[in-house]
Amino acid sequence: MSDDFMLDTDDLERRMNGAIASLRTEFASLRTGRASASMLEPVMVDAYGSSTPINQVGTVNVPEPRMVTINVWDKGLVSKVEKAIRESGLGINPQLNGTIIMLPIPELNEERRTQLTKVAGQYAESARVSIRNVRRDGMDQIKKAKADGMSEDDQKVWEGEVQDMTNKFIGLIDEQLETKQAEIMQV
Repeated sequence: MSDDFMLDTDDLERRMNGAIASLRTEFASLRTGRASASMLEPVMVDAYGSSTPINQVGTVNVPEPRMVTINVWDKGLVSKVEKAIRESGLGINPQLNGTIIMLPIPELNEERRTQLTKVAGQYAESARVSIRNVRRDGMDQIKKAKADGMSEDDQKVWEGEVQDMTNKFIGLIDEQLETKQAEIMQV
């Protein structure tokens, strides 16, 4: 391998791990059957001109196994929080009680389970795209080094290493998707 070119594989791996961590967070939001505060983590509210997580505009509680409540701190944001939940694809119908938004978690029927598996698939595809973007960045660095005089053999070795890393992380995503879909479909 070329002495003057060193691809930062640690950086690529760190970024790919970030995509996996993000996927795990999104999968946690697909809690099946039971209420969980983490199911609201991916939901963002348009508050004060920027996209803000729900837990930064109110207190999220789980008072009962099938109920999540959000006590919104700013009365003016209640409708925005409600709208964000409705548009999130979680399939929850928020109920307002002053500044408290109650989210009754419905019993999952077969149709809803199928919808959730599709949402999980979308989350996984989004993670795959993130991994491929990191791969593209790595390949672009290798192409630049090739233009700067790297040998073709070294280029092939580095490209192989980046592709192997990509395949490993795509495989992890596929495993996690399969596990999550099985969990969702379990009655």
